[in-house]
Amino acid sequence: MAAKALPPFECSYRGSLLAGVDEVGRGPLIGAVVTAAVILDPARPIPGLADSKKLTEKKRLRLYDDILENAAAWSLGRCEASEIDELNIYQATMLAMKRAVEGLSIAPEYVLVDGNRCPKWQWPSEPVIKGDSRVEAISAASILAKVTRDREMEALDVRFPGFGLSQHKGYPTPVHLEALNRLGVTPEHRRSFRPVKMALDAVGVYGGSSAPVQELNYPADLFENID
Repeated sequence: MAAKALPPFECSYRGSLLAGVDEVGRGPLIGAVVTAAVILDPARPIPGLADSKKLTEKKRLRLYDDILENAAAWSLGRCEASEIDELNIYQATMLAMKRAVEGLSIAPEYVLVDGNRCPKWQWPSEPVIKGDSRVEAISAASILAKVTRDREMEALDVRFPGFGLSQHKGYPTPVHLEALNRLGVTPEHRRSFRPVKMALDAVGVYGGSSAPVQELNYPADLFENID
């Protein structure tokens, strides 16, 4: 049975300096988690904003350009794989969101965050369940974050051929898992994620290097229950 649609979101903040924040890349086994913060300009509306995952690539790329051109302010944030391994994926995502908002050229008066919680930060804010389909500023942030991370995966696919990164974007698909266990772990893989750690133990590092791997005390089961 299809999930019941959520009602339109009603925000208590009525000003124009509203930032929307979203992330892409919590679940993949490789690369950074990428976030974006966007303040839209009411005088320059952007038709067609929606959850980036529900848009065709062609439309997503067009909207990406429209957002860069017409938003009042936008900023990207990120945490690299090494930071994810050190902090855990939840804390790294919160930090990347904070970095995105800090990078805005205009200070927001209020921030709406996709999901069920907000980072601990100085801005008045609230989370919005499925905000990427209910709040235009969050939709815009989701588009910037997804296009940015998808392009990074395409670049990594050239750097590390054989993993199929441009197709699955680093998610733990059968193709990716098979390649991990055949080719080994690249420097961009998240070694605290269980499938990567298992491949590292079984196969080693990409390229056949015999260099010792630094042993870190990772929290357990970071890969569980990540979307």
